[in-house]
Amino acid sequence: MGKLFNNEPSSLPQSLKRIKKELRAKSKKFPQTPSLNEKKIIEKIQLQTQELNVNNVTRTKAYLDFYLKHPEIHWAFLGHMVSRNGGWNMTDLKGGFLTRLLSRKEALNFFNFLERGNWLIFQDAYPQFLLYEESLRIGKNLFYLLPFFHVSQFMETIWNDFWYYHDPSILTISLIINEQSYLEKRVIHHPTFKKEVFDSLEFMLQDILSMNHILFPFTSSGRVKLIGETLHHFQSLHERILLGKRLYKILYADKKRLRQVLQWAKQTPHTGSRKDYWPDIFNSIEEVVPGTELKRRLKGCQLIAGAYRFYSPYLTVAWKNQTHESAELGDWYKSWKVVYYLLDDQKIENGEIENDYCKSLERLELAAIAKKAVSLLG
Repeated sequence: MGKLFNNEPSSLPQSLKRIKKELRAKSKKFPQTPSLNEKKIIEKIQLQTQELNVNNVTRTKAYLDFYLKHPEIHWAFLGHMVSRNGGWNMTDLKGGFLTRLLSRKEALNFFNFLERGNWLIFQDAYPQFLLYEESLRIGKNLFYLLPFFHVSQFMETIWNDFWYYHDPSILTISLIINEQSYLEKRVIHHPTFKKEVFDSLEFMLQDILSMNHILFPFTSSGRVKLIGETLHHFQSLHERILLGKRLYKILYADKKRLRQVLQWAKQTPHTGSRKDYWPDIFNSIEEVVPGTELKRRLKGCQLIAGAYRFYSPYLTVAWKNQTHESAELGDWYKSWKVVYYLLDDQKIENGEIENDYCKSLERLELAAIAKKAVSLLG
């Protein structure tokens, strides 16, 4: 990963020294042939993962279901909430804004990019969860089986540490590091996605319009409010890891708010439609008659009086389930220095995002109206 920080800390806390020592001692060797019982465990986990890795809706639900059984695994809930955003981004491509800004081919390229990343993370992370659950069930550490799921040796060290020391923060941030590093060559620097997504004008447009918001809805004082963060440099692994750490802090630093977000998530099944959190603004059914003149409908995150809601379809309506090629093999882990990411920077994250998100929606609406006007003139 190269040099991670300009000023690498001179010392580490005892917990991270422990992990550093284990990582440096670990050698890359192929695991021994599993026993008959171990083979059954591996096959069962592979089958369970495959059955749930169907689309964004099934993955997102699986994360929450697991978290409700094992709340000590914080990443499962963080992953659930971030995966909701992945679904909203997918349906945006067929919704009321981006269908006016992107061609069908461009929208499909964006969807393939989002879907591949969502699929890859699940098939890497979820077997780890199921192996942890199986370890609890039989009362034995089974993380030596992680290589059979092609999970990084970095995570084998981290899960072993969690098994004995039960530090949810170290585990969560390690999973953030792992999943973002796992995507680096498989998606972010994949030649196809580089050409069809990152090099496209529309990706830059989406970035400029600040549409890379990650939102955590919750209900307070009778209305749904939003907290979250925004990522502008998606191609930077370093920035994505730091974003994940900020999101984790936003979600877990305030226990009352965590309970509110969790309560909202339990009461609101994920559909992929932004109607899930703002039914006053979004609807899963198109309300505008085709050919209707585009007029401004949104101001200050409220619909102008008499305006139609914006179309935000259910994911299962917007996109068919995809068949994926097997994940590319290879371990991203190269240096123990990734443990520096496990340090707490002590910054307080308030997660204020609602105002910025509202302004972004207004800019996006105006961009869609402007593009429609230009096409009519042409």
